[in-house]
Amino acid sequence: MSTNHKIGWKTAAGLVIANMIGTGVFTSLGFQLVEVQNTWSIILLWTLGGAMALIGALIYAELGTHFQKSGGDYIFLSETLHPSIGYLYAWVSLSVGFSAPIAIAAMAMNNYLSPILGESIWPGLIFLIGIPIGHIVSIRQSGLIQNSLTFLKIVFVLILIGIGFYFSPRIEFTALNFSSSWTREVTRPGVAVSLVFVFYAFTGWNSAAYIVEEIKNPRKTLPLALISATIFVTIVYILIQLIFLKHATIDQLTGKVQVANIVFENIFGPTGAAWISFFIAIQLIATISGYSWIGPRITYSIAKDYHLWKPVSRVNSQGIPVAAIILNTIISLILFLTGSFEQVLIYAGFVLQLMGTITIYSSLRIKSSSGFKPPGKPYLQIVYLSLSVGIMSYILWDKPMESLIGLGIIAIGLVLFLVDRPTSKNPNQ
Repeated sequence: MSTNHKIGWKTAAGLVIANMIGTGVFTSLGFQLVEVQNTWSIILLWTLGGAMALIGALIYAELGTHFQKSGGDYIFLSETLHPSIGYLYAWVSLSVGFSAPIAIAAMAMNNYLSPILGESIWPGLIFLIGIPIGHIVSIRQSGLIQNSLTFLKIVFVLILIGIGFYFSPRIEFTALNFSSSWTREVTRPGVAVSLVFVFYAFTGWNSAAYIVEEIKNPRKTLPLALISATIFVTIVYILIQLIFLKHATIDQLTGKVQVANIVFENIFGPTGAAWISFFIAIQLIATISGYSWIGPRITYSIAKDYHLWKPVSRVNSQGIPVAAIILNTIISLILFLTGSFEQVLIYAGFVLQLMGTITIYSSLRIKSSSGFKPPGKPYLQIVYLSLSVGIMSYILWDKPMESLIGLGIIAIGLVLFLVDRPTSKNPNQ
């Protein structure tokens, strides 16, 4: 895929921010409070999620600048471990990795718009289909769409944070709890489930690494985009959780999906909360846009290398993988129409964490590189791998159905690899 127009670090960072700030930050707290209720515990969870994302960003900056090919983990895994592992990742990214976040964002959009528009699938459905169409024209147009939507997202979340800190709580007993009980909470096994929701909320920190060929001067631009965006989002996430805890009770929030609705209804009443919900739904358009831009690039990369995928290798005159965008959108639509919010979130989060962990391991196979050199190698990888494996082991035990769905998706990918054939142009064979 070639294109004359390339994006700078601000657009690349904006793409990362748009992919990260989606549904997770507005919905995860209710699930976390089932397991942990101390404010320090919540801050620790989100700080840990941010630290893991930052470690990942540093490592992916090395991988992206070393290979300098669009396709992300598909390229990294194929060239460092084995083509079969890269193939599995491409399959996972198509089936859940990038299609599931789009479906989840569309589901959440409908939930947040329901106070104004009532129960309807149409808002999410329209944007799920319409936004990918906007990315079919050119890289320049994709950049304009993404920059505009990301700007609106950033302005909105900053205003939301300002409102939350400016207003005093209008309830007697808030969910804020800075006691020492966090020392007991963080050792509970259920913390692992809470971390899955956190890690899902941070999904997208590696976004810019998937479109290296579309970035100007990637050796400098990619690390700057990944690292700056991840730090910014971590700070935003922690502040938003503090606002939610400040303006609601534990009972109001625990187990609830529409946390933001509850919080801002306490601040502004039903009418004000409905408008906040409206703007939360609008900022999710940027999330749909980001994943619609990135995901098809992985599908296109494997389509060039394997016969089974060849029908989706078609590009337009601007080098845009049109067929891959259409396929990715169709799968997002299927998940949107058939899946439940929490189940899709858990099994998608489990599979993405598994494949991302394998990619982090693959970076240890790079002994020397002319690209970005992350500090602390291999200790960063060891920390990430240890924590990630521990969390996934617990999820496999605690959420066996969702975990088995995730593993089943990977197994289907393995079957496809065994029956597929590489093309003669496949450099990974």
